[in-house]
Amino acid sequence: MFKIGYRTVKTALGTTIAVMLAQYLQLDNYISAGIITILCIKVTKKKSLKSSWARLLACTIAIIFSFIFFEGLTYHPIIIGIMLLVFIPTTVLVRASEGIVTSAVIIFHLYNAENITLQLIGNEFMLIIIGIGVALIMNLYMPSVESKLKNYQLQVEENLALIFQEIEMYLTDNDRKWDGNELIKTAELLNEAKTMAFRDVENHFLRHENTYYHYFKMREKQFEIIERVIPLVTSVQNSVEQSKMIAEFIHDLRMNIHPGNTAHKFLVQLLEIKQSFEEMELPQTREEFEVRAALLHFVGEMERYLIIKSQFKGMNT
Repeated sequence: MFKIGYRTVKTALGTTIAVMLAQYLQLDNYISAGIITILCIKVTKKKSLKSSWARLLACTIAIIFSFIFFEGLTYHPIIIGIMLLVFIPTTVLVRASEGIVTSAVIIFHLYNAENITLQLIGNEFMLIIIGIGVALIMNLYMPSVESKLKNYQLQVEENLALIFQEIEMYLTDNDRKWDGNELIKTAELLNEAKTMAFRDVENHFLRHENTYYHYFKMREKQFEIIERVIPLVTSVQNSVEQSKMIAEFIHDLRMNIHPGNTAHKFLVQLLEIKQSFEEMELPQTREEFEVRAALLHFVGEMERYLIIKSQFKGMNT
């Protein structure tokens, strides 16, 4: 389906304003202001500001080098190549390489004039300022992603609950079949959610962290443990008393998956389960020993799962 995003609208509107403003001021090569605006509008405010600074710095260096090489030597295509051999490494050195393309436009303007004057330099700086300025103004508006992040949170929690439900069902019914689709979907959701949360940080100059980003990082670590225990659970072929105890624990856990921090409650439950295991009679057969060993390993992994959550400060539910 054909869709126009907010960034496309900002780029189109900003380019139009930049060109109209430069043309109104009767600047030479006024169309270049629109090109600079297009190049400076980025997906986040911080990236836009960084890009704008790089282009301003690179263009300033380009004007200085153009004056030295063109006025100091001569106006010839070979001089352009020689100058670029010095100019490009210089912009890389001062971390302004993103502005090389924009600077090339300025360099060709100066070369084409065949006479660098203060008026011409002023003209080029005005083009740069208008292009960058309009882009920064356009990028002041960034739509809120709060509702989208909240939706990702709910989807991740729903999927985790479904995965734990499958584990619970398997512990009580070893013949249960599962396609594992929730595992694939959860991995995709976590990647998308982390990217969006990080972008939200980049859109706030005074914010260096995002609670949602930390939340999804925490869930990602937990998910790695879940992926690790799935083969462990499926290796349990016979149901024993300990299987039912763990299934009840998993049921309680999956019914309480939320962004709040109640991990300590379940860590206490796990400790009680481990103590109960120790008080039970030793396994009578090899098969029972292997099953109980796998379940004990599973309990250890769940303990790590909950410790990760306990280190998260929690969110408003």
